[in-house]
Amino acid sequence: MTTSLQILALVIWANAVPVLASLLLDPRFVHPLDGGRAWRDGRPLLGRSKTWRGLVAALTTTPLMALLLALPWSIGLLVALGAMLGDLIASFSKRRLGLAPGESAHLLDEIPEALMAVVFVRSALGLSLIQAVLIVVFFGLLHVILMPVVSRLRAAVARARSPREDS
Repeated sequence: MTTSLQILALVIWANAVPVLASLLLDPRFVHPLDGGRAWRDGRPLLGRSKTWRGLVAALTTTPLMALLLALPWSIGLLVALGAMLGDLIASFSKRRLGLAPGESAHLLDEIPEALMAVVFVRSALGLSLIQAVLIVVFFGLLHVILMPVVSRLRAAVARARSPREDS
């Protein structure tokens, strides 16, 4: 597997594992990173969907995934840090734009997570600018293609968890 594909796989994992953790653990360990605080515009700083559970899941499992992909664990940690920072930047920006958590904002939903992760590991791995751009572009395309599937899965899990009302 090429280094570019390894990094793409790590970026995908780092961004997917918080969602996986919410599906497997919800509602346990749900504590918003922003503590429910609002920014000076009165809107949430990040929103309720950015949790310590998701951050910890990404930061602890992405280094393990890096080892499985024959990369140093430190590269996995850098990818996770970059991806989570990019995700937080995107969430902060979306709240400033008045978008609700989970509301789609193309490009803002795809680029920061992959871009920050690639920036964090580019020099350590000797990635060319073309490789870096391709990782970001492919992550963005996969995100756009797979998000409807993930949204349906989350909705199905939420329906299965909610108590049924007998009429």
